Amino acid sequence: MTKFIIREDERGLLFREGRYVKPLAPGTYRFWSFANHEIATLKTNQPFRVPERDIEPFLQDDRLRAELTVVDVPDYEYALHFEDGKFARLLTAGKHAFWNVWKRHEFVRVDARDPEIPPEVDVSVLTRIGSAYVQSYEVASHEAGLLFIGNEFERTLKPGVYRFWRGPVPALVRTVDMRQQQLDMTGQEMMTEDKVTLRLNFVCQYRIVDPLKSLEIRSFEDQVYVLLQLILREYVGTMKLDELLRAKQEVGSYALGKLKEKAGDYGVEFLSAGVKDIILPGDVKEILNTVLIAEKKAQANLITRREETASTRSLLNTAKLLDENETLYRLKELEFMEKICDKIGSVSLSNGGNVLEQLNSLFSVRGTRG
Repeated sequence: MTKFIIREDERGLLFREGRYVKPLAPGTYRFWSFANHEIATLKTNQPFRVPERDIEPFLQDDRLRAELTVVDVPDYEYALHFEDGKFARLLTAGKHAFWNVWKRHEFVRVDARDPEIPPEVDVSVLTRIGSAYVQSYEVASHEAGLLFIGNEFERTLKPGVYRFWRGPVPALVRTVDMRQQQLDMTGQEMMTEDKVTLRLNFVCQYRIVDPLKSLEIRSFEDQVYVLLQLILREYVGTMKLDELLRAKQEVGSYALGKLKEKAGDYGVEFLSAGVKDIILPGDVKEILNTVLIAEKKAQANLITRREETASTRSLLNTAKLLDENETLYRLKELEFMEKICDKIGSVSLSNGGNVLEQLNSLFSVRGTRG
């Protein structure tokens, strides 16, 4: 005799010569060894599954079928399996059976052809399912998300976390940075109207206002760069070097105006633009320095001659006033005598005459002028 024991949390399946016979409830069973019986013991807290055997023949047994909850999932669906109200697993296409002797089984069916997850499915359930069947995307606070379903644009998404089913219809979220951005053009070689080759450092600021339009443009930043390059070449090519150096600030205004005309085609708003540096070739820079030095020297000479002329004219006017006004002449003499006295430590008077008379002789007016 062969003895088999089936516990309370188990069920048995009796096979004779490899063929299914009947289910066995918990208990003790004895069979003759020569009868070639086999018993498969299954746990009731696990899905009904017999190794290397299809489930369908067992479901034809009404006694076994009464202890099983069966769900048939089509190819285009997923089924969320809940045991006693708690999520247990996600079921894919196929027929699935579970023992109902201890637990209550519920199923929520979702159409895998629609990648958008219905709101009644809790986020905690999705996190337990994992990335094999659920894909997630995050749209940051400074971004706009563009949802594509089946390669067709669906709608724009606000900042947040979004999850979609992985199924026959793909879902994709493309994010676009909506912050102010800067485009730098560094060391761009250009030729002026008078055939001078120079390098230009230019900068412009912009912000994307139509994210879908910007995504429709392949290599968006490269195309904006080329647009700016063509605008600057067009402008610089019509100006001589001297004009360009004098109108440096006007280059940015012109470029910004042209960029705004094309802004709608790129889905952006251009905010500002300007020239950072104009870099000249070494020989041109030396020539300009020489010209600048010559100009400054000429200006210095002109100023010197102008000052000399003004000084001479001032002296002539002073002489005329002194000649016409004896009192003014006298005051001028006293002024010079005061300056002389500041330089003299002592004064000696000769001939032993009167001091006042000698001083008067020093300040005689007309007698000495003639």
